[in-house]
Formats: sequence, structure tokens, C-alpha cells
Amino acid sequence: MTAIANRYDFVLLFDVTRGNPNGDPDAGNMPRIDPETNFGLVSDVSLKRKIRNYVELAHRGEEGRHIYVQESSILNEQHRKAYKAVAPYKDDPKTDKAAKLNPRTDDEAHALTAWMCANFFDVRTFGAVMSTGINCGQVRGPVQIAFAQSIEPIIAQEISITRMAATNEAEKKQKAEGDDSVDRTDNRTMGRKHIVPYGLYRAHGFISAKLAERTGFGEDDLELLFTALAEMFEHDHSAARGEMASRKLIVFKHDTALGKASAHALFERVRIGRNIDGEFRDVEDRRIDNAPPARKFTNYIVEIDRANLPDGVEIIERL
Repeated sequence: MTAIANRYDFVLLFDVTRGNPNGDPDAGNMPRIDPETNFGLVSDVSLKRKIRNYVELAHRGEEGRHIYVQESSILNEQHRKAYKAVAPYKDDPKTDKAAKLNPRTDDEAHALTAWMCANFFDVRTFGAVMSTGINCGQVRGPVQIAFAQSIEPIIAQEISITRMAATNEAEKKQKAEGDDSVDRTDNRTMGRKHIVPYGLYRAHGFISAKLAERTGFGEDDLELLFTALAEMFEHDHSAARGEMASRKLIVFKHDTALGKASAHALFERVRIGRNIDGEFRDVEDRRIDNAPPARKFTNYIVEIDRANLPDGVEIIERL
């Protein structure tokens, strides 16, 4: 596959309504936040997981679009597939059972890594460290995504929930004996859910054509990546995550592999402000302090500065 020839940078806007976009296991699965500012956070790992899930769902079994990091998968067994496909290991009976395998020459190491890149979309896209026991080397991926951050501070709410059914006879008996109130409801147990009433999040991404040369990340992969970013939440609905949707995908395409402008300067061209009676107001504008909290995407306005774009840079709105 011919690698992409252009560098890309992109801004992804997505929102959550009455859900938890990315729970923090170190904080009781509360939505992730910056503790100093209360801005919401969504990790790069979470976003990559959703991209992987979309690709697997939409293209399961297709050649070159397998997923390396799958739930409950054993990574070393993924590596073993490369050894079973690459000479001279594929004819060696030890390949099927050995707990450790290492390439003996640089050419063999390159062939094993190249096989992994050619067969696994996420290795070709995000890179991977594949040197655990059964060694296929490591590769740096051309696509990198930063943590997403909410446009405004969020308020994480803890909601009490009840369960009517008991899990076993002992629990049912314990509940019945421990509650003598007249309005007792048998088998009722308590739990917690954590939600963000509404939050609009912004993530930045970077696609390097030079690193794509090493993994073989091509134009078809690029198109699949952008499709996944636009549609990944449509197939990831759950009670815990509430309603999530990609709202804007703004891509900056450079006409060279190295690019024509710094990513941060391009990202500054995308501004998100509050919609106050149709007027754009910066979210830090004190005049909106008494405005109602945002509860839907139309409470915001997205502005893209297209004036005086650097030569060789094109803005593409995918959403």
C-alpha cells in the first residue's frame, strides 16, 4: 500500500448528554476532570478504543483491517501469527509453542514488523510496542490524538439508582429481615451512576506522512480513520455513556509531507464560543456569567478563520 503523501492536522468536537464520556477508575469511575479547573477530560486511549471498535465492527475479517488490541486478546498470540507467516519461522515446529521468539537478523525483524503493519489497522495507524516475549519489534504510528478537553468546566453528578431483584436467596432474606418499614420494597438495592448533564469536548489530532512511510498508512486508511471519527459514537451507545455524538471534524491538509504551518497555529483558527441570542461570545467572557448553562450543541457557535491561510494548507470540514 502506498503511504499518504500529505500531512494532516484535525480538530474533533464531540459532546455527551447525561452520560459519562470517560470514567476515571482512580476516582470511583467519576468523569475525568482537571482538578484545578474542573474542565472535563477524555483520554486519547478512550478515543482510540472507539476507533478500533468501529473498524472491527465495520470491517471485521477484511484483509489488512484486523485489530491488534482487542478485548481479552493475548498480544503475544497476535505476534505469533507474524512468525507463522514469515520465513524461516513458518516452517519451524517450535514457532507454534515457543513462549519466546526473537528475530535473528535485522532483515527478519523488519519482515516481522512489516507483516504486523500490513495486517493490523491499528498498528499501521497508531503504532505499537510488540516486543513482549514473542518479539515483533515496535513501531511509531503516524496518527496521534491528544486528550480531549471540555469547552467549559463540567459538573459531574452522582445519581442514586435502585435494583428490584436480588442476586441470591441470602440477599433477599437479609433485606427482608433488615427492613421493617411499612412501605418496604423487597430486594431493593442501591447503586451509583455518574453523569455529565452536558459537555462539549475538543480533541486535536496529528497525522504524519513521514511516519506513514514506515507503517504503510495509506489513503484508504486515512479515509477509514476520518469515517471512524465521524461515526464511532453511533455504535458505542450504552446506558453509562448517555448520548454521545461527533459534532465537527475540521481537517487541515498540507500539500507536503512535512507541512506548511505549525499545528497549534492552525488549531487557533477554530474557535468555540457560547451562542448568546445568535451572537458569538467567548466562553471566558464575563458577560455570560449569568447565562443558563449549556445543555445542547446549539448553545455554542463554532467559528473557523479561513482568512490568510498559509500557502499550501487547505481546510476540509468532514462534519
